[in-house]
Amino acid sequence: MSPPPENFYADWRSRFGVVHVLRDENDPPPERLLQAIWHHQRLQRDRLQTADGKSVRVLHPGFASVEGGPDFRGAVIQIGDAAPCSGDVEIDLRVGGWRAHGHDRNPNFKNVLLHVVWDDARPMPNAPPVLPLSHSLDAPLAELGLWLENDSPRVLPESLRGQCCVVLRELDEMRQSKILDSAARVRFQAKAEQFRARARHVGWEQALWEGLFRALGYKHNIWPMQNLAELRPRWTRGADPAFALQARLLGISGLLPLELTRAQAGGDGYLRRVWDCWWRERDAFSDCILPRAVWKFHGLRPANHPQRRLALAAHWLADKNLISKIESWSVAEMSDGRAALPRGLVPQCGISPTKSVDSLREIFEVERDEFWSWHWTFRSARLKKPQPLLGDARVTDLAVNVILPWLWTRAAEGKNGRLQRVIEHRYAAWPQAEDNSILKLARQRLLGVGRSHVLRSASAQQGLIQITRDFCEHSNAICENCRFPELVRGWNRGTGFQPVGN
Repeated sequence: MSPPPENFYADWRSRFGVVHVLRDENDPPPERLLQAIWHHQRLQRDRLQTADGKSVRVLHPGFASVEGGPDFRGAVIQIGDAAPCSGDVEIDLRVGGWRAHGHDRNPNFKNVLLHVVWDDARPMPNAPPVLPLSHSLDAPLAELGLWLENDSPRVLPESLRGQCCVVLRELDEMRQSKILDSAARVRFQAKAEQFRARARHVGWEQALWEGLFRALGYKHNIWPMQNLAELRPRWTRGADPAFALQARLLGISGLLPLELTRAQAGGDGYLRRVWDCWWRERDAFSDCILPRAVWKFHGLRPANHPQRRLALAAHWLADKNLISKIESWSVAEMSDGRAALPRGLVPQCGISPTKSVDSLREIFEVERDEFWSWHWTFRSARLKKPQPLLGDARVTDLAVNVILPWLWTRAAEGKNGRLQRVIEHRYAAWPQAEDNSILKLARQRLLGVGRSHVLRSASAQQGLIQITRDFCEHSNAICENCRFPELVRGWNRGTGFQPVGN
């Protein structure tokens, strides 16, 4: 049924292109609408059949992908008499899109268990089962177009939230925060333990450098960065200036272009200078040069390109006082000479969270790089104005994942309980980090709408990620066999296990 004609706002939407209005019922829908139909399961679900006649039962449609690859991940589907399976769902208008779009050659699509299309079509050899939707909608396509065209698959309907969402919403804000804080402590201590274990083999300074390089790799390039960091004692020898370190790092990484651009004079000049350094040393480091294929570039923001991240790391390495600056920063709140605090208490005065961020940024920021402040990559055009090599989001990432855990575990090894509590205080108060795909999905699945304000700090965000890792990733989209809701309900009633740290 179409919206009533007196609804002027509905008329505005259809007349001025806010929604895609299908003029002919025979027109295929835009792919975005087909995704929205799948997302909300606007289907006659008891009539779904693959193109070769097998029944399809959708136990969960999956979660919209935000980083390329299949359209929906983590779906739970039962096809025919087979057992339900978890996997991915790809949506195309036509069955030929599977090969036309290169999905058959892309390893990111190896877990696709259902290819959803619009029209009836015969299944293709060596391809996932095909599910046509054109005869299975629960309403006319034009009507669905009016109401679903502006749907964002990244916003979960109530029906797709986790089973724990209702349980967590029964808690007041203080108890929600307590669970997140307890989970955050577990995550923090696990990171600290990793540094302690690594330091036993390579020393505290090397363990820190490996952590810094991993942080610069983000999730896409953690292991190439780790590989480079493990070789640091070798390639830092005899290369003090930042430029010489850049040349070595870019050469060993395999990220140096082999040819000049012939279009960017400034870029070519810098590249010539880098090659002038690197070609003299290349043979000496030939056994540790990484193949370019180990690096991933898909989905990276220009500012996060590994070439630029390595240029930043070279500046850090050129600063011989970097470690001592970090150590001085860690004790800044203790300079008032107060006596050690009782166990379980943290300082309530001293440096504010904002000043902590600012002072840590001052240690790691680079005033100006002759080339990389003006370019995202070797091939990019010169920027109109210089861009910082390190932003606030990366400062927070360095703090919560590297600097604070490393300092805390060093303090633990030195039996300095007061310094540990100062570091814990900084961690708990650190301003929230930049949002990411894991947080967005976890926030909607676990907290729903209206409770996101409990994630006011980076540590609360870390706690939510830890819960996701511990429970959501060991279950599936329908929360099968997940104990978390039961544990939360029992804890809230005083009949279950207490969270860690309570």
